[in-house]
Amino acid sequence: MSHLYKCLAFSCLFLITLFAVNSMAEELLTFRSELNQTRYQSLVEELRCPKCQNQNLADSNSSIAIDLRKQVYLMIESGKSDQEIVDYMVARYGEFVLYRPSYSSATYLLWYGPFAFLVLGLMAFIMVLVTNKKKVRTSL
Repeated sequence: MSHLYKCLAFSCLFLITLFAVNSMAEELLTFRSELNQTRYQSLVEELRCPKCQNQNLADSNSSIAIDLRKQVYLMIESGKSDQEIVDYMVARYGEFVLYRPSYSSATYLLWYGPFAFLVLGLMAFIMVLVTNKKKVRTSL
């Protein structure tokens, strides 16, 4: 009986190790040139994973990120330009996949919103200072 438990425990440990190694295995991609490999690295670091909130394709381990890394690899090796690859990803997943969205009328708030809030905050701060200064003078 003891031998059966040891075999069962060893089999379970072996399967767990096998699955862990399989899930942590990195993709081994062979590129036709060093330039293609550099382009690949640049693109997967610049494109955001559609499933993950704030991870790029290179850092994400989600299944969609793995599929998109393969897609980027295949497109690079088939001769597509970086812009064609980015356009494909944007057409399929929207501007969300870009860490640096394009400059358009739809993204004005994204580009200028922080500055507008900063100016409004400074104006409110100055108004509070001025009104408090007047209150201090009148109370003396």
